[in-house]
Amino acid sequence: MSVLVDDDTRVIVQGMTGGEGRFHSELMLDYGTDVVAGAVPGRGGETVHGVPVYDTVKEAAREEDADASVVFVPPAFAGDAIFEALDAPLDLVVAITEGIPTQDMSRVAKRLSEVDTRLIGPNSPGIITPGGAKLGILPGDVFSAGEVGFVSRSGTLTYQIVDNLTRRGIGQTTAMGIGGDPIIGTSFIDALELFEKDPDTEAVVMCGEIGGEDEERAARYIGEHMDTPVAGFIAGRTAPPGKRMGHAGAIVSSGGTGTAQSKIDALNDAGVPVGDTPEEVADHVEDLL
Repeated sequence: MSVLVDDDTRVIVQGMTGGEGRFHSELMLDYGTDVVAGAVPGRGGETVHGVPVYDTVKEAAREEDADASVVFVPPAFAGDAIFEALDAPLDLVVAITEGIPTQDMSRVAKRLSEVDTRLIGPNSPGIITPGGAKLGILPGDVFSAGEVGFVSRSGTLTYQIVDNLTRRGIGQTTAMGIGGDPIIGTSFIDALELFEKDPDTEAVVMCGEIGGEDEERAARYIGEHMDTPVAGFIAGRTAPPGKRMGHAGAIVSSGGTGTAQSKIDALNDAGVPVGDTPEEVADHVEDLL
């Protein structure tokens, strides 16, 4: 089984005629993802990699029976692109764009509370069900089908840890990057709830980082609501307080919250083993299965 995407998912690429959209559309098609349309204002009637482009998401969804989109749109326009997908409406929107203005994402967050569409991202590498579909920029060759769910704030760490799992013969049901911006659509808890309900996911890896309290909240959720075992990793152990490290949300306040150690302690208290290195995460997963 899988979470959110599979080989039946029909995908629109918003921004398909741009450099990033064109490049990653081809990789998604090569992976086997059912990319059925592009959506770019003013470019309707064109084709990219043999896929028709429409002026609007609503038209693309109607004509091609699409249920998901991937957003490759510049930051200044990405908020409006997400709104367009929410209004289509689609079941799933994956926003790859980094640096969308916070004010725009505040408006998106309000709209999300009023619709049934799920947003992953922004600043997300995407989501993949190995052998089924990938939406985004994830390198498909490091993933393999199996029984471990994966959720992360970091794309790069996702690739490294998943590669370690795959090399040991440990495959994945679905892997997703929820994004490292301060305001995102799908949280750790949202993703963990999906994996807990998936009968084929026998363990989960949660990869977090410094900044905010999402990992601490997720730890409480794991301790109170999950039977599926979880292994963890937290990046940014040596980050100094007050300095942003990488993602916009990766900043430690001076109040003692949001540190790597506070997150590790919370996960340990919930019974989650936390690897000191990406390789050690795979050790913990082997012990859980």
